[in-house]
Amino acid sequence: MTKKVLVPLAPGFEEIEAITVVDILRRAGVEVTVAGTQAGAIEASRQTKHLPDCTLDDALARADEFDMIVLPGGQPGTNNLRADSRVKTLVERLRARNKITAAICAAPTVLSAFGVLRGRRATGHPSSRALLLAGEVVDERVVVDGPVVTSQSAGTAMEFAFKLVELLCGKEKAAEVNQGVQARL
Repeated sequence: MTKKVLVPLAPGFEEIEAITVVDILRRAGVEVTVAGTQAGAIEASRQTKHLPDCTLDDALARADEFDMIVLPGGQPGTNNLRADSRVKTLVERLRARNKITAAICAAPTVLSAFGVLRGRRATGHPSSRALLLAGEVVDERVVVDGPVVTSQSAGTAMEFAFKLVELLCGKEKAAEVNQGVQARL
C-alpha cells in the first residue's frame, strides 16, 4: 500500500527544507500532498513562489489518509503554521492514530506548542531550541523518538528526508533512492 505524507506550506517557509523532503519522498514512491495555508502560490522565505497541490482545508477533509505530516521551518513560515488551527487539528488527528509527526529547523516549536514533544527527545535549529518543551533537547542532526522526528536546519534536510523514507519504506528503499541521489548519509 502506498504511504501518504502531508507537507503543509505557509508563507515564509524554508524552500530547501520543504522541497528536499517532497523530492526525496516522491523518489521513494511515497504519495506526497503539498497543502497551502491559502489558495494559490505560496511565497517562501527566499521569495520563490510554490504552487501547492491543494489547500489545508482539502487536506483536512482527507486527514485520516495520511501516514505522516512534515512541517518545514523558515520564518515567518513556522509562526504561520503554529497560528493556523488547521495545522493543529491535522497534527492532533495524525498523533491520535500514532502516525509520524515530523518537523525541521524552527518547526519543532510548532510540535512543542501542540504538546507533541512532551517527554520526548527532540532537536531543532540552535536559535529555536530554547523554545522546545521536550523531555530532552539534544544537539543532533536528526532525532527519532517513537513517532516523532525532528531535525536541525536546511543543512540537515537531506538526512531528515532519507530518515523519513527509511521510517515509511525501509532502509532498502532509502538506499535504493540514494543510488541516484548520492547523498552523504
